[in-house]
Amino acid sequence: MAITNEDILRSIEENQVRFLRLQFVDIGGMVKNVGIPVSQAEKALTSGIAFDGSSIEGFVRIEESDMILKPDNNTYMILPWDINGGKVARIICDVYRPDGKPFEGDPRYVLKRAIQAAAKKGFVMNTGPELEFFFFKRKDGQATVIPHDFGGYFDFPPIDQAEEIRQNIVVALENMGFNIEASHHEVSIGQHEIDFKYGDALKTADNVITFKFVTKTIAQKNDLHASFMPKPIFGINGSGMHTNISLFKNGKNAFYDESKDMQVSDTLRYFVGGLKKHVKSFTAVTNPIVNSYKRIVPGYEAPVYIAWSGANRSSMIRIPAARGMSTRVELRSPDPSCNPYLSFAVILMAGLDGIDNKIDPGEPTTLNLFHLDDEGRKNHGIESLPGSLKEALDNLETDKVVKDALGEHVYEDFMRLGRAEWDAYRISVHDWEINRYLNII
Repeated sequence: MAITNEDILRSIEENQVRFLRLQFVDIGGMVKNVGIPVSQAEKALTSGIAFDGSSIEGFVRIEESDMILKPDNNTYMILPWDINGGKVARIICDVYRPDGKPFEGDPRYVLKRAIQAAAKKGFVMNTGPELEFFFFKRKDGQATVIPHDFGGYFDFPPIDQAEEIRQNIVVALENMGFNIEASHHEVSIGQHEIDFKYGDALKTADNVITFKFVTKTIAQKNDLHASFMPKPIFGINGSGMHTNISLFKNGKNAFYDESKDMQVSDTLRYFVGGLKKHVKSFTAVTNPIVNSYKRIVPGYEAPVYIAWSGANRSSMIRIPAARGMSTRVELRSPDPSCNPYLSFAVILMAGLDGIDNKIDPGEPTTLNLFHLDDEGRKNHGIESLPGSLKEALDNLETDKVVKDALGEHVYEDFMRLGRAEWDAYRISVHDWEINRYLNII
């Protein structure tokens, strides 16, 4: 049921909320906000709040800086902690131009546009991301790369020293309306995972943003730093954001067909075909930073090879065992540094292209791809994901489907920022080079 302005104003009064945070995200997926006293809440809910868009990366130039934040009432939540003794609520906003048109550079709008394209074909996409992250110790108020514990996969206290902190995060998220399914220690030292229930793509993208800032805030309150960096430590597993995807049509799971091989429909097969065709391009979006490509390397369980399978976890795309309404595709390549709005948009449009053009994904593989050498993979026609941000951006530059999914405004800024990041990395002198060369050359 939709939340009305009156519902929000009543909640503000009944819960003695003092401030309202109007949240949105920039092109990199970083949470931004304009804080207002609740005396301005009715104005914000009715007509929106103006802000300077030229100060936000990837938005607009200074000569066209005026933007309007319009709250999405269904995202209203009271934060599970007080600030300066008062309650604070947040609401996620859409960004508009002063003439009342949606701003094409708003990542949330990019996803909404993709959702509308799917709806015209009768589809609704649900997503269920699994976010991994690290807890690191702080020193003198700054984050280190010293893990908080030395636990491993599914370890139990006292080896897992973060159980109580994870529980605090789970309780906070549940108080904000999340349906938490599981939490546990991950493979690497200091690494963790908390899974929440799937939902429609827009709600889930909102939840990813919320999950990250809640996790970071509670970690900070425990004198820790929560990092969603894909590969913060060499030699151990990095953090992924495996994304479970399903399409529904007329209330039924369009990926399920009990009469077909593996009980998966042609719609699922074609969707997978679209993912395989476009993944080298949309990897620039789902894995958007230089560090992303330190995770996508052999030997650390991360998907490197472009293949699909049933339960085979060495494949980039797998079809988990559940069937019926739970039939889904698991895309294992994205990482939690991505902007979820842009990522879900390009994934959806790549899959729809597969459906529209009946792209055959080929036969699923049952091989352990990690055990094949280059010649073996070549014989099976299995290609690799891009090995660097530059390679991914080069692929994106030639892919009309993914470019159109982003839209011209976001695409141009995304490429500009991505190229700038690669150049900054390329010309920097890194510790590895100093340690390797300084004393011998």
